[in-house]
Amino acid sequence: MNRTVLFLSLAGGLALTALVLGLPHVGSPPPAVVPRVTEPAVVPPPPPSSVVTGAPGSISLTSRLSHPYIPAGTSEVFATVDLAGAEVPGAMRSPVNLALVIDRSGSMSGYKLAQAKQAARHLVTLLRNEDRLAIVHYGSDVKSLPSLAATPGNRERMLQYIDGIWDEGGTNISAGLSAGRFQLTSAQGGHTIHRLILMSDGQPTEGITDDEGLTQQARELRAAGITLSAIGVGTDFNEDLMQGFAEYGAGAYGFLEDAGQLATLFQKDLQQATTSVAHHVTLNFTLPPGTSLGEVLGYRATQSGDTVQVALPDFSSGQVERVVVRLNVTDTTVGRTVPVTGVRLAYTDLIRNAAVQNGIWLSAVVTDRDEEVLARQDKEATVYAARARGAANMQRAAEALREGRKDEAKGYLQQNQALFHETSAVAGAAAVAADMAEQQATLDEYDSADSEEATRAAVKKSKVKALKSFGKMGSTY
Repeated sequence: MNRTVLFLSLAGGLALTALVLGLPHVGSPPPAVVPRVTEPAVVPPPPPSSVVTGAPGSISLTSRLSHPYIPAGTSEVFATVDLAGAEVPGAMRSPVNLALVIDRSGSMSGYKLAQAKQAARHLVTLLRNEDRLAIVHYGSDVKSLPSLAATPGNRERMLQYIDGIWDEGGTNISAGLSAGRFQLTSAQGGHTIHRLILMSDGQPTEGITDDEGLTQQARELRAAGITLSAIGVGTDFNEDLMQGFAEYGAGAYGFLEDAGQLATLFQKDLQQATTSVAHHVTLNFTLPPGTSLGEVLGYRATQSGDTVQVALPDFSSGQVERVVVRLNVTDTTVGRTVPVTGVRLAYTDLIRNAAVQNGIWLSAVVTDRDEEVLARQDKEATVYAARARGAANMQRAAEALREGRKDEAKGYLQQNQALFHETSAVAGAAAVAADMAEQQATLDEYDSADSEEATRAAVKKSKVKALKSFGKMGSTY
C-alpha cells in the first residue's frame, strides 16, 4: 500500500486529502542538483511545536509549519508567516504628507464625482495642522492645488478647491500619478510619511495606457519613499492594474461598487498613513539543501539562488498580513531534524527609527510513522494553506467568469467546497465554516450574474475575496 493511501485511511477515508490539503506525500527523489556554493547555515533543532515567533519590533512575526513531522522521501509542506504591526497609542499619530488624486473623466459625471468630492471634503476635515495635503484631479489634462499645511485657513481653501472640480475628458492616470508625485516630493520637509491615494472609475485612455508602463510608475513612487494606495469605483476599471498599483506601491487596494462609500476608504487610508510603523518591508525565505520552492501563494516573489524575496506593504499600527509558501522537502534519514526554511523579515522601524532584521528557522523531523505525521499536523497552518489554495481557485473562477465560461468558473468554486470539506477533517468544521459559506455565496452570485454589469461586479468582488484569503488582509479594503 502506498503512503498516500495509508494517509487517507488514517484520516477516515477522505479520498482527496493528500491532493487537496497538500499533506506531505512521498514521491520519487528529485533529480540530482548542482551542489550549492555556499555553506548551509547552522540550524537549531526544531521547537516542540510547529509555531515559531521572532524577536519583537514594530512588526511581530509568527511562523507555522503545516507538518513538523514529515515522512521519509519527498514531502510537500506549507510555511505560513503572520505579520502584525505594533499597536501604538493614539498620541503617536504621525503627521502625513498626502496627495489625493481624483479621476474626474467624463465617466465620473454625476453621482460618482459628487460622492468623490464629498469624500474629499470629509478627508480635509480629518487633517491636523501638521499634516499636508495636495489635491490633484485628472481627465485628459491634470489640475492641482499645491501641497499645503492643513491649517484652518488652508483647509477652507482646500474645500473651496474641491467644490470647483468638474467632470471632463478621458482618463489620464499616468499624468495624475506624475502630478501627485511632484506635489509630494516638493513638500517633503520634515515629514517621514508620504502617501498618494489614487481613485479611478475607468480604464486608462490617455498618456501611458499599458499596464507595465503604469506599474513602473508605482515602482518609482515606492523607490522615492512614497506609498501608493489605489481605489477603484464602479465596475469599469481595470482591477488587476489597480491591485498592481497597490502592490508595487506598498499601499492598499480597495473596490467600491458604490461611490457613496468613498469617504470611509479615504478615512481608512489616512488612518493607516498616520499610524505607520514600518516601511520598506521585505520577507525572505532561505532554502537549505533538500528544500525547493513550490510557490508563494498570492504574492509576487523573486528568487536568487537559495533566497526567495517577497515585497510587502508598509505596515500601520495593528495591520495584519499573512504569507503562505508551498515547499518541497526531501530527506530519507528517519529521526533526523531537517531544516525546512529560514524566514527573515527586514524593514525600517518607524518607532525606533532604525533598520531591523528578524530571522527564524522552521524545521521538521523525518519519521517512518505515518500516524505521527497526521497526529502532529498543525491545524491552523492547514487552514491557512487551504485558504490560500482556495484563493488561487477563486482568481481562476473570476477570470473564467469574465470570459463567459460560467460553468468552468463554478467548477473552481465547487473544487474549493471540496477543499474546505477535506480541511474540516483535520481542523474541525467550525474552523472552515465561514470559508464554506463564502464559497456558496460566490456560487450564488455567479448564478445570478445575468448582465454585463453584474458579471463585472462579481469578478471584482471575487478578486477582493481572493486577496484577503491569500493573506492580504490589512492591505485590502
